[in-house]
Amino acid sequence: MPSISLKVNGKTRTGEVEGRTLLVDFLREGLGLTGTHVGCDTSQCGACTVHVDGTQVKSCTIFAVEADGAEVTTIEGMAEPDGTLNKLQQAFQDHHGLQCGFCTPGMVMSLAKLIEETPKPSEAQIRDHLEGNICRCTGYHNIVKAALAATDQL
Repeated sequence: MPSISLKVNGKTRTGEVEGRTLLVDFLREGLGLTGTHVGCDTSQCGACTVHVDGTQVKSCTIFAVEADGAEVTTIEGMAEPDGTLNKLQQAFQDHHGLQCGFCTPGMVMSLAKLIEETPKPSEAQIRDHLEGNICRCTGYHNIVKAALAATDQL
């Protein structure tokens, strides 16, 4: 089996994987980072969204071996250094941007990328960017509200 090495949430992590192992499975099963969720197995829901070398990626769409040598950020790497929630995560909590919470890690990862690229996104930009993320509980209103709050627009 191939051996891979990646920097995950700032720490170098290595492991042996079968060539067919998806990045989401390596993160969850190989590294125990279960915040990245598997929702649909068809890359439709966005629950598995992570950042790979700064690019927003659905981790069920790439093999772990393709990420060899990459920097990967998961939801576990989004908190502040002292372990407290970052501004976007706190906004989700404060503005009820989650109900069951299953989609939340993917939503946070997607919105974090949008906010990095567009520090003050409009409501339309937020909704457009979330097109690849499915939430079956909230109806998106409070997710959008949380993103606006995190960017000091509420």
